[in-house]
Amino acid sequence: MSKLLVSTTVNGDPQQFLCDPDTSLLDALREEMDLTGSKEGCGSGDCGACTVVLDGKMVCSCLVLAPEAEGRQVSTIEGVAEGNQLHPIQRQFLEHGALQCGFCTPGFIVASKALLDHNPDPSETEVRYWLAGNLCRCTGYDKIVRAVMDAAAELRQDRRTAA
Repeated sequence: MSKLLVSTTVNGDPQQFLCDPDTSLLDALREEMDLTGSKEGCGSGDCGACTVVLDGKMVCSCLVLAPEAEGRQVSTIEGVAEGNQLHPIQRQFLEHGALQCGFCTPGFIVASKALLDHNPDPSETEVRYWLAGNLCRCTGYDKIVRAVMDAAAELRQDRRTAA
């Protein structure tokens, strides 16, 4: 099988890699670009551990073929922080203890950031609905939801202060 050259943008940086036509985006991120934050939990799109944002939409990267990223924008957990500055969602996950083993955390953080980018003032019901595709075996979801709600409040306050 001949390899395909894929040119894409990942976390704002241009990337090129060679892959087989049936390589998943998750495998390309982890193996070709050494971006190992996204995890493979199920390989069938059921757990959300591999959540990334592709052209502004959340996707399970285990279900997207790497060649589909050609010419597109991909955002991963590695792109959430700005340099050494954690994003408010990351800080709030830490403050609330909204993680235990951490395996699902990258997917939850990417999904939470996507929600807050889409809706800076979500209700608790909206947060729970938005994160329904992300599963955690270790902890209850209440701390995660509280972390997202507090990050939303922090981001809204930051926007008011900047205005």
